Amino acid sequence: MHNYLRNAFLCAAVVVGTLGTAQAEVNMVTWGGAYAVSQQKAYGDTWKGDKINWINYNGGLGEIRTQVESGAVTWDVVDVLPDQARTGCDEGLFEPLDRGMFVPAPDGTPMDQDTMRALPNDCVVPNIFWSYLAFYEEGTFKGEQPSTIADFFDVKKFPGKRGIHTWPNALIEMALLADGVPVDQIYEVMSTEKGIDRAFAKLDQIKEHAVFWSSGSKPIELVKSGETSMSLAYNGRVGAAILSQGEKLVPIWDGQVLEEQWFTLMKGAPNAEAAKKFLVHISAPQQQAGQAKWINYGPMRKSAMEIIKANEPWHNTGVNVMPHMPNRDDVLATSIFSNAAWWADYGGELKERYTAWMSQ
Repeated sequence: MHNYLRNAFLCAAVVVGTLGTAQAEVNMVTWGGAYAVSQQKAYGDTWKGDKINWINYNGGLGEIRTQVESGAVTWDVVDVLPDQARTGCDEGLFEPLDRGMFVPAPDGTPMDQDTMRALPNDCVVPNIFWSYLAFYEEGTFKGEQPSTIADFFDVKKFPGKRGIHTWPNALIEMALLADGVPVDQIYEVMSTEKGIDRAFAKLDQIKEHAVFWSSGSKPIELVKSGETSMSLAYNGRVGAAILSQGEKLVPIWDGQVLEEQWFTLMKGAPNAEAAKKFLVHISAPQQQAGQAKWINYGPMRKSAMEIIKANEPWHNTGVNVMPHMPNRDDVLATSIFSNAAWWADYGGELKERYTAWMSQ
């Protein structure tokens, strides 16, 4: 997803006023593009509190560290990746939050027990799941159709080139699952040298057929043009093409790799009290469900998913969105939840090996 979010319509800042008389401002930092628009519609348009300034950034902790260490903090709420949520909290860049202030589920379940993944610390507020997945266009193959991640790696059974991204995240997990490693043993196997060698041996099967991409818009171009018969992509890109543009694309949910996304409050945030109220608002079940009207990323809160299920068709185009949600029940058994702690420990070394592999 995150090349997609970085590159889709990035601009310096988007400022959106909210209803009511503003007594303060909240500087909300996010990723831009269609994703930021979905947040503005689900969170900003339903907010009756202080003015929200929507600021786009490229991710990472660099600017966050600079602001906190200099004592000149201008940001309040920041939308962060899982490794940044953990590292930033450990380094004291984000504020621990009173867990009792958040809106419970309709049945009274506290927010922290209403999430599909355990919270890594008290600095984070639930946001979304997105995923890497494989897909193809209807009509590409005759007879039997691809349906598993193993099919993506099988160029004899399903001929054609394969679009894959230029970093190892998700690819290593997918390669091992395609090679027969059970979902619940993926990271155990990845933690051994033999396991990583096994993943690269599987990747070697498609190396001569690989077309590498780094921009989130590229996979659909590759598949639509016929340059590749299948590609990996961000599920939001594929879903948007299907839901909003009517493209005849077929996602392969088997073997998708789910990634977390969290909200955090900056240490020393200039509008901390207003920002906390906004965090309560954007993490409430109704608002979390509301974002899925505009983009098919899955809310992290279980109760938000239930709201969507009970009110289909939910998407703003008047179609059912649940079949396009990456964290729906019927695909989880063969999905991999990315292990942010593993990638924090081993990701740098693995990226070097993957970069060398691409150039071989």
